[in-house]
This record gives sequence, structure tokens and C-alpha cells, in this order.
Amino acid sequence: MQLASVPLVSWRLIPVLPPTSGALLVLALQAGTVETADPPRPPECSATSRVDLTTGSNEAPSVCATPEEPVTFVFDSPLTPGAVAVESVSRSVSVAQGDDFVTVYPKRGFLPAERVKLTVRFNDGAAPERTSFWLVGHAARGARRVEVFRHPRAADALKKEAAEAQVRANQCQEEKARLLLERKEPGGLMGTVWLERTNAVQSKDMWKQVEHHPNNALSARGIRSYSHPGSLAARLEFLNPGAEPWTAAGAVLKDSKGEEVELSVWQETAIPPETLGAIVVGAQRDPGQLSCPCTLKLWETQGPRTVTIGNITFPAAAKQGSTPE
Repeated sequence: MQLASVPLVSWRLIPVLPPTSGALLVLALQAGTVETADPPRPPECSATSRVDLTTGSNEAPSVCATPEEPVTFVFDSPLTPGAVAVESVSRSVSVAQGDDFVTVYPKRGFLPAERVKLTVRFNDGAAPERTSFWLVGHAARGARRVEVFRHPRAADALKKEAAEAQVRANQCQEEKARLLLERKEPGGLMGTVWLERTNAVQSKDMWKQVEHHPNNALSARGIRSYSHPGSLAARLEFLNPGAEPWTAAGAVLKDSKGEEVELSVWQETAIPPETLGAIVVGAQRDPGQLSCPCTLKLWETQGPRTVTIGNITFPAAAKQGSTPE
């Protein structure tokens, strides 16, 4: 008997995920089952709020600065007139000095990864006699207020900081243990079933309630948020109206009290011009710990184009130990 020939069917991956794939998205963020090429590294700088100066150290801290967002350095030592010098050939920043503070205003043309050196001199005879900072252009994560401590602090303050550092170290150890445990769990669809063995993944369509910034580099076409005990995520569908592809380099979530949570970002490919694409963001953070509505900000790998989405909320996670229906 002759068998009928069966035509071959060609399949291709579609970058926009269906609304029913919420559990897979959260699982991918938790277990790291999705692999992709590493994007180019963003500028190396910090949005730190504190710098401690030590005698004999010649290393100049690199502080992130975002165009048109001033950065204020507040010192615990008085500054005399003319104590500040800026080394910049592009004249892309302006500086204002007070009695104990310096405010730097990066202009609109301050490019990502551009570096400007700020040097401050002290004239009280104590050490260190001067200090320097590198202002490094960053599209979104610019520091706003940096407190600079030059003199030794009280012993009780040092003990408090040491205790806080120990708490953070313990949290890191717990997080490491949890991640190692998750790596032993199954992946793919089996992993989704395992993830929902006691707690369902909750999801919520955010499209009708979110607020879109008028200067966004991408046009949102769909937004859905997800929650699971101890984690949150969101899937965003964008249209790229620009002339260049868009690749996310990072994302941050800020709640109504100003607390920021850095998010992991996954994107299958860059979003080409005039094309729809999907981006998934998430973090190991219980949504109940945030005071939402929150604001989500994403920035690209290279260049100043950003995306800001406001009024984001997350569904309440199922109570620990409850059985999904």
C-alpha cells in the first residue's frame, strides 16, 4: 500500500507572544531558561547617592548623568569661591557652586557614554585636598543628589552601616540559594506546570489604563503585567516608528514613593523600523512591596531614545500555599 505524501510545513518564530503565555514569561525570568546574545554593554557609571572620600585614593568615581536632569553634589566641607573646575571640550555641561554644594546641569546634547571630569578643591588644610568625579552620559539612570563625605564619621554611624551591609550580604546568600534551587527545577512547559503547582500566575491587561510619555521612542501596542509570589513581570508590545532598530539595554520601575527596582530585560531581536516587537521585563520582587501605580522606564543600547510608561499596576499574587483552580 502506497503512503500518501505529506507536505512539509515551514514554521517561524513570531516575536510577539500570545496573551496566554504569562506563566512562561515569569518562568523564563526566574529560571533563566531563555538564552540570547548579550547586548552591547551600557556606559559604566553609577547612580549612587553617596561617595566616601579616602586619603591617598586617586580613583575618580564615575557618576551617571542624564541630559537636562541636574546632578547636585553636597559636601560635608565648606567650599570657597572658584573651588570647582570642569574639564570638557564640548561645553555640554554647566556648573553652579554654592557654599557646600555643586550643581551640574548636563545639556540636551550630552551624549550617552560622554565623559566630563569635575574637580573640587578644599582649602581648609585637611586631607584630601581635592577630589574628582567623572560625569558619564546615560540615557535614563542619571544620579540626582550625591552626598560626598570627606571627614571620618562617628563610630555609631559606622556600626550601623556595617550592620546594614551584613543584612544585605545575608539577603544575597538567600537569593543565591534560591536561584540554585530553581536551576534544578524543570524548564519549558513542564517548568510552567511546576511553577503553578501551588500558586497560579496572575495576569492583567494594562493597555487601557497606562499613560504614555509623548516623547517615547516606541509606540506601545499592548501591555500586560504578571505576578507570582516573590516576582513580577510585564510583556510590552511596541511599534518602532523610527528609522533605526531599537534594542533595550535596561529598565527600571519606580513606585509612587520614589523607590526604584532594576528590572531584567529580555528581547528576542531588535525591533526594526515600522515593525512590531515584544519586550519582557521582570524582577524577583513581590508586587505587594511596591506602592504602585508605578512608572516603567526603558532605554536603548546606544543613543538617547527612551520609553516611559506610567500608571502601571500588578495583579495581587496568589497567597502562598493556595491551590490554583
